Amino acid sequence: MVFTKLFADIAKIWAKYRSSYLAGVKNTIVLAFIGTVLGCLIGFVCGILQTIPVNKNDNPLKKGVVYLIRALIRIYVELFRGTPMVLQAVFAYYGLPYFTNGAMNFSSSWVCAVVVVSINTGAYMAETVRGGILSIDRGQTEGAKAIGMSHFQTMMYVILPQTLRNILPQIGNNYIINIKDTSVMFIISFTELFAAHRAVTGATYQYFPSAVIEMIAYLCLTLTASVLLRL
Repeated sequence: MVFTKLFADIAKIWAKYRSSYLAGVKNTIVLAFIGTVLGCLIGFVCGILQTIPVNKNDNPLKKGVVYLIRALIRIYVELFRGTPMVLQAVFAYYGLPYFTNGAMNFSSSWVCAVVVVSINTGAYMAETVRGGILSIDRGQTEGAKAIGMSHFQTMMYVILPQTLRNILPQIGNNYIINIKDTSVMFIISFTELFAAHRAVTGATYQYFPSAVIEMIAYLCLTLTASVLLRL
């Protein structure tokens, strides 16, 4: 009897608010995909910068610049890995106009959400890429230099292709994580899947039936991503 009522409520809510849920699903997929792609680009740049070689014979200026870059990247990584994404969104969307007296703000919650998810993903990917680069056998770098390749050429044609292959599972994992973590973007009025759930429950007060729909939707998204990743 209880399950019959639950299924009936779910069917009723889905029939009336299906378009809201589907719009939320679309926004969630797009935001997670864009955020993951941009985050990977940020991560690759940070990872490469962190692995710039420094020799004892290098001039002090180069050493100082490299160490400064590494310090700044470390601060960035620790800051964004050590704080919740929901607070990062709040600081970006509401804090920026607060500290600039309204002179600077994001044009829309879409832009803010993309920026926050990308930067957050980039912080995690920076360490993944750095570890991936360092995991490549040093003989690969020595061999490339032996045939006259520059550091840039060695990274582009020898190290990074192997690194990308090694860290591809982690990139997929970050995408799956972003599908779920984008649910916090309702805090800046971004209409993703969880925001659709909140809107429906606000109109119907049917919290649990809507939560079941929400859970099934997230599960379908993550399972589909997992299957594609395995393929």
